[in-house]
Amino acid sequence: MGGQSDKILKIKAIALFSGGLDSILAAKVIQDLGIEVEGITFETPFFSAEKAEAAAKAIGLSLTVINITDAHLRMLQAPRYGYGKNMNPCIDCHTLMLKTAGARMEETGADFVFTGEVLGQRPMSQTKQSLHVVAKNSGYGDTILRPLSARLLPESRPEREGKVDRTRLLAIQGRGRKIQIDMARNYGITDYSPPAGGCLLTDVNFSKRLRDLFNCQSDYTIRDIELLKHGRHFRIHGNGKIIVGRNQADNAAIDELIQDGDTVLHMGDKPGPTVLVPYAHHKTEEPEPILLHTAARLCALYAGISSDHEAGIICTSGGTIRTMSVKPLAKEAAADLLI
Repeated sequence: MGGQSDKILKIKAIALFSGGLDSILAAKVIQDLGIEVEGITFETPFFSAEKAEAAAKAIGLSLTVINITDAHLRMLQAPRYGYGKNMNPCIDCHTLMLKTAGARMEETGADFVFTGEVLGQRPMSQTKQSLHVVAKNSGYGDTILRPLSARLLPESRPEREGKVDRTRLLAIQGRGRKIQIDMARNYGITDYSPPAGGCLLTDVNFSKRLRDLFNCQSDYTIRDIELLKHGRHFRIHGNGKIIVGRNQADNAAIDELIQDGDTVLHMGDKPGPTVLVPYAHHKTEEPEPILLHTAARLCALYAGISSDHEAGIICTSGGTIRTMSVKPLAKEAAADLLI
């Protein structure tokens, strides 16, 4: 009889778990209440689950990784609440994550969802109004708990229902970290990542490239987004794109992403960059001569060929290999084409 009662009374919660200190502490606070916690984290081409996986392993938290790429890309094209400083749609992104977490809550029979958000820590997405909007638009409203700032926020459903003791939750606010650092010390947590970073959409250069991709190529693929992470990117005559590796790591990454239909250029007789012209070759069609010529000249430029010398460039396109002899593009001309 007692076993059946324990089963009925057992409370379970879903944690949005980024692997940062706040999400770790939120999980600890809820676990201290005797509540079973399942962490969930998300991955897209713009952020990975690696930090969350490492942190969950360190504290012994069960973690589920959910890929939300398709829904995230649809949202990213036209976020309801717009972008932050770069291409980061923080409010819409958090809404999507909470919506996904709510679905996981229903799927597993959990009682509520909670996050490590701290009131006032981030000016765009963690104001009292933003936290309310995100929760409401996710469809799960006050089923969502923010244990680190709960006593500064309206009472949530799990608190009203007696599943969570509000007096044991916290009232942290602002950008300071002293309380969290003290809590981490008390929990014996010494290894945690800094609060910022992790999302490429907050990076100014990546955001420029992504905006250019959205504007110039409606039929982009995940491969095209992955390519944005590597090399220098040049836009030629509206639709033409050239990618030039900056170092050996870039060259290797670009090589891994080459597909049928691409044109690839290398130096013929000395080390140099991998140069990729995506989708330049389609079936029997030849790449545009000006696009190919510019790609070859960029290859010569970034291989360090002096402006008054010609370089031999090997061009592979659609199974055809040819050698081109070109002078390097002027640095000023390359700068004008750089995304």
